[in-house]
Amino acid sequence: MSQQVLTVIPARRASTRLPDKPLADICGAPMIVQVWHRAIAAGIGPVLIAADGPEIAEAVRAAGGEAVLTDPGLPSGSDRIAAALKIFDPERRFGVIVNLQGDLPTIEPASVRAALAPLADSAVDIATLAARIAREDDRTNPNVVKAVGAPIAPTRLRALYFTRATAPWGEGDLFHHIGLYAYRRAALERFVALPPSALEKREKLEQLRALEAGMRIDVEIVDAAPLGVDTPEDLARARDILKGRT
Repeated sequence: MSQQVLTVIPARRASTRLPDKPLADICGAPMIVQVWHRAIAAGIGPVLIAADGPEIAEAVRAAGGEAVLTDPGLPSGSDRIAAALKIFDPERRFGVIVNLQGDLPTIEPASVRAALAPLADSAVDIATLAARIAREDDRTNPNVVKAVGAPIAPTRLRALYFTRATAPWGEGDLFHHIGLYAYRRAALERFVALPPSALEKREKLEQLRALEAGMRIDVEIVDAAPLGVDTPEDLARARDILKGRT
């Protein structure tokens, strides 16, 4: 299969804590456009927005980006990406798909690129990212998802589990999972065809579905976790961070 890379950013307007989140202004551009800028700057290939409505698509196109409309009723970002692929790439030109969440406007382009590194190993189905946890309160925060894995290189783990609990037990680093994935296209298609798994439903972490199905996920360790924007307070922090970069 082709090794051409397509980055897809799923975006939906519905958010209980921050309505119309993708369209929230950050330093003069909608958040979804800021994320698009970071993905373009990564320089790994084309970037597509998988939007759940015309307002998001129009904002992206006004900035010069590409967007497709997907069913607003789709249950997850992964399903939205799979649906967008069928529309955008029926010829299957792209064999590697990067799933970049639309609420990570401060992500470093280098981190987006880093997600591709584990796919150099043909045994890896899915690659993702994590950063060492530095703040003590993040170690016990259930909103900070931990990646638990076996070290296989200085900056890489083979994922064994993902959890909201404090894990693993004992002395040593804990790793904050970053919700960015690089899929082999066949792995993405297999993943979205699987039903939600028992541990996925219990932890509310969809990547556990892949592990329970025997798929291999490797984790590339990067320097820092980007800010995920879920609340008005997060939005204010993102504005401050990006203002400081200009």
